Amino acid sequence: MTKQMVTGGCHCGAVRFRAEADLAQPVLACNCSICHMVGFLHVIAPAPEFQLEGEWDALTLYEFNSGIAKHWFCPRCGVKAFYRPRSHPEDISINARCIDDVELDALDITPFDGRNWEANVADIR
Repeated sequence: MTKQMVTGGCHCGAVRFRAEADLAQPVLACNCSICHMVGFLHVIAPAPEFQLEGEWDALTLYEFNSGIAKHWFCPRCGVKAFYRPRSHPEDISINARCIDDVELDALDITPFDGRNWEANVADIR
């Protein structure tokens, strides 16, 4: 495991974060309904190693289905830079596309069949 400090945020800059993350681990490209639509690439970070630079109540929260996942996004530009995933409810999933200066081609982007989440979630825990 090779953790490093990463920083990132939303398009307009109103939402910023920093976290310890292991970019050498597979980055999941999920095909569930919401991840597919927004192009989310999952980098999982333990919640204690994630720091929002700002106030949580300044974000907009979206929940659906089971309500376990917490989808926070910037109310100004609409970008979801991170969220609390149903697969890892104790962690934060950061969108690799929202990490500053990340080289997506250097990441191990691995498909995950989130459309059939229940049958496949054990493979990523």
